[in-house]
Amino acid sequence: MDLSSLKPVKGSTKNRKRVGRGQGSGRGGTSTRGHNGAKSRSGYSRNPGFEGGQMPLMRLIPKFGFKNINRVSYTAVNLNSIQELAEKKNLTVIDIQSMVDAGFASKNEKIKVLGNGDLTLKLQVKANGFSKKAKEAIEKMEGTAEVI
Repeated sequence: MDLSSLKPVKGSTKNRKRVGRGQGSGRGGTSTRGHNGAKSRSGYSRNPGFEGGQMPLMRLIPKFGFKNINRVSYTAVNLNSIQELAEKKNLTVIDIQSMVDAGFASKNEKIKVLGNGDLTLKLQVKANGFSKKAKEAIEKMEGTAEVI
């Protein structure tokens, strides 16, 4: 036995449909496209959302709202998560990389520290944003909250 003797299991493959190869093939003439009409022609493509002439759903339903392209979205990290991370890894400086390594956010996301939870350690925290409550809690423990 060698690679040249390998072949698919019987019944596992089908022959492709050869259309437009004469009447004897059973698929000559119209080449399985039926008779006349746009669908039988080459180059036909129906536009997405076309519903046979009926008013399409996307035109029927009214538009509303807008997407603000200037919006900056942050991933929220609470003080209790930072406290746990500092205790577990024995850190005094918590930066974005350490939060990404801990799985709080992905490396391309901006991180905002929120004030939920208690902080009992003096920490130097670096993030993209801080809530007022979080900043006060960090500075109350004589730590620093640095915006990057």
